[in-house]
Amino acid sequence: MSNKVIITCAVTGSAHTPSMSGALPFTPSDIVEQAVEAAEAGAAILHMHAREPQTGRPTGDPAAYELTLPLIKQRCDAVINVTTGGSVTMALDDRLAAAKAFKPEMCSLNMGSMNFCLAPVADKIADWKFGWERDYLIGTASAIFRNTFTDIQAIVETLTPFGTRFELECYDISHLYNLAYFVDRGVIKPPFFPQMIFGILGGIGADLGNLFFMKQTADRLFGSKNYHWSCLAAGRFQMPFLTQAALLGGNVRVGLEDSLFIERGKLAASNAEQVRKIVRILAEMGKEPATPAEAREILALKGGDRVEF
Repeated sequence: MSNKVIITCAVTGSAHTPSMSGALPFTPSDIVEQAVEAAEAGAAILHMHAREPQTGRPTGDPAAYELTLPLIKQRCDAVINVTTGGSVTMALDDRLAAAKAFKPEMCSLNMGSMNFCLAPVADKIADWKFGWERDYLIGTASAIFRNTFTDIQAIVETLTPFGTRFELECYDISHLYNLAYFVDRGVIKPPFFPQMIFGILGGIGADLGNLFFMKQTADRLFGSKNYHWSCLAAGRFQMPFLTQAALLGGNVRVGLEDSLFIERGKLAASNAEQVRKIVRILAEMGKEPATPAEAREILALKGGDRVEF
């Protein structure tokens, strides 16, 4: 499968707010439609958060996930990956609630605590759709996205018995070393799937030299045959970084969680538009999207028939 690339689409996330883009889905019907369209466009994995239907505020409530996950599963075969990151403002129990309830094939797992600052975005918005948005964004300047070693261990020990595997989110070089610590202790077992993340204020910067450095470090720590890596980059860095990652043999993640744009200065119309763009870029390299079945084989996933939604 050397020419196959796993495309993940992060459909709504918790970083962006409805006032930033009219395309950002936050009602259950919009989340479902955009997720299914992204899968049809070529995404093998759908990375899912939940929103309060009336306000678009991020939520960890399993009842909100219940409005989307079963419908998405009915309409496409994509791997559904449920966040355990939730949002910067959520306690760990809230972040874990949906994953415990639905026992998905995959969950995200953040590999270290960090500053995760979205506050500068608030200065660019004049008209707010909902009253919570501005304070939510500004509040991230004084918040810490907590992912201690105890937290990571608890998430793995809680979800591994369900057969859930992880998208291991690494926002900095130190997070790769944190992952190596858990790998060396046998807590996380190969094949594992680190997601290398660039351009978040508080994480490693979106410089291409950092992409090479992260990849070289992962190869040194894990051995190139023990893991399958992926890349995402925030905002305007999304497509250039994904192109370079694919050239290096990596997998890619798009979606309105990570970037609201389709090109410089132009908002994306949907998640599927971003998926279709990266599919075209991959085709120019002689690569093609992995199917959900191929992604399950590559990542040793348990299958969609063994989830509880």
